[in-house]
Amino acid sequence: MDILKLLNMPEGRTLEFKRDLSSLQPILKTLVAFANTAGGILIVGKENDGSVTGIKDVFEAEERLTNAISDSIYPPLMPEIDVISIEEASLLIIKVAHWLGPFYLKAKGPIKGVYVRLGSTNRVAEQELLDELNRSKSKKFFDQQPCPGTDIHDLDMEKIKKLFSGIGKEIDQQKLISLGVLVPHLKKTICSNGGVILFGKDQIREHFFPNAVVRCARFLGTEKVEFIDQYDTQGSIIEAIEEIQKFIKRNTAQGSKITQIKRKDIPEYSPIIIREVMANALVHGDYSLRGMHCRLMIYSDRMEIESPGMLPFGYTMEDFFSGVSHVRNKVIARVFRELRFIEEWGTGYKRIEAVCRKDNYPLPVWQELGLALRVIIEPHSLKDAYVLSEDLTQLTYRQEELISFFRGNKKLTAKDIYEKFNHSISERTLRAELFELKQRKFLEKIGNGRNTYWVLKNSDRRGES
Repeated sequence: MDILKLLNMPEGRTLEFKRDLSSLQPILKTLVAFANTAGGILIVGKENDGSVTGIKDVFEAEERLTNAISDSIYPPLMPEIDVISIEEASLLIIKVAHWLGPFYLKAKGPIKGVYVRLGSTNRVAEQELLDELNRSKSKKFFDQQPCPGTDIHDLDMEKIKKLFSGIGKEIDQQKLISLGVLVPHLKKTICSNGGVILFGKDQIREHFFPNAVVRCARFLGTEKVEFIDQYDTQGSIIEAIEEIQKFIKRNTAQGSKITQIKRKDIPEYSPIIIREVMANALVHGDYSLRGMHCRLMIYSDRMEIESPGMLPFGYTMEDFFSGVSHVRNKVIARVFRELRFIEEWGTGYKRIEAVCRKDNYPLPVWQELGLALRVIIEPHSLKDAYVLSEDLTQLTYRQEELISFFRGNKKLTAKDIYEKFNHSISERTLRAELFELKQRKFLEKIGNGRNTYWVLKNSDRRGES
């Protein structure tokens, strides 16, 4: 343990600093939260301003803390406590491992006294997190649990057979049982939660798990203020992987790499990276959190993918980056692997790294946001290494279509353009697209009020006369 390195790190999910033991309650909450979440290290003797002042009578302080832990926390918690001297200052280093609890403060009881770590804060575990802690202790997964009120007839068998025949495999009731899609319950065979999420008929899935969708949005600019486009996936989370590709395709651009031999089109965002990140979000999302969805958000300078649920208990970002696998949804993960949407567990990040190195994409950034995980994906840095072609490859597919309406038309009103889209986009979306094309000097707005119309700007560049 490199204590100097730890002292220079910010507080986070597995690290906290305290000045002294004058207030034991916050310290005990932190130790409970560490034990319940992913373990952690608490260092006592560092001031809020970052200076290391140490604590007086360190061995007396250690005994006081040990007694408080024994008297206040249940089940019994046995952290590793060390005394370390740094520049004549004595520090208490309390190292807590993740254990199957849930641990709680005796004074507050087993409901209100359970704390978990969200970022650098301790929070009382709400019912959904308490349920997950108890499932973790009993080695049960939410998606393995039975979904009462369902049976095999609530599964879309036609869709299931089509998916498995696509990989050359047959599927029957016994295979669905072995995958955990069907489970025994009260002497009957019914659907598991994972079975409904994966293969439930639309009305059944929407009834039990309305949150099992991906909400997609394209925003104007870099802030979450004005929509250009939005879409909620219609099928299951398996179908969502393909559905979002269409949304991304119409809302992102591509550039061109000019070589001595030919021009190579470069997608703004790597489809491989997006697929890996989205598959990971769908497989490991916490579907027990009602009202939270997977989300795909596209801005002018980045893409963000969010999934509901904090990191699984006992799992850290360091584990993820090093390839350690921790499955939250065993049924969903197994089916995704069976259908070849994912490969070996724990290899996704390594594949993303390899694509970034090979194709010169920025490495995505992972962030923990309380009860959600966010991945920020930046576009290809075309301006640094590539030449943008002087044609429509700078535009999204919908913007290309909009520009194409001007071929054979010198000028068009907004109403003309709206009708050429066959009313397939909203008027607000059209206004946003026209504004962006005007800002990027592809279109020019002429006139005011009812006399307003649009023309191509520098039309000779696009082959117009």
